[in-house]
Amino acid sequence: MTAVRRWHLLLLVPFLALVTPWFNSVEPRLAGIPFFYWAQFACIPVTIACLAVVHLRTKCPPGVPPPDERPFTAP
Repeated sequence: MTAVRRWHLLLLVPFLALVTPWFNSVEPRLAGIPFFYWAQFACIPVTIACLAVVHLRTKCPPGVPPPDERPFTAP
């Protein structure tokens, strides 16, 4: 597995917020807000961070064309 593909595994982390049985409870409350709601809202910055890290670590350096624009070379 290449290093770029390993970074893409980080994109699976936001899907953990979709496992609602883990969050399906009222307690503990945070400022009167049930756990289900504030835990889901807490996942938003985590998702943003995961997307930003994957984008920054997998983008092409300046001056290098993206993989779909590189000329084909036979192996």
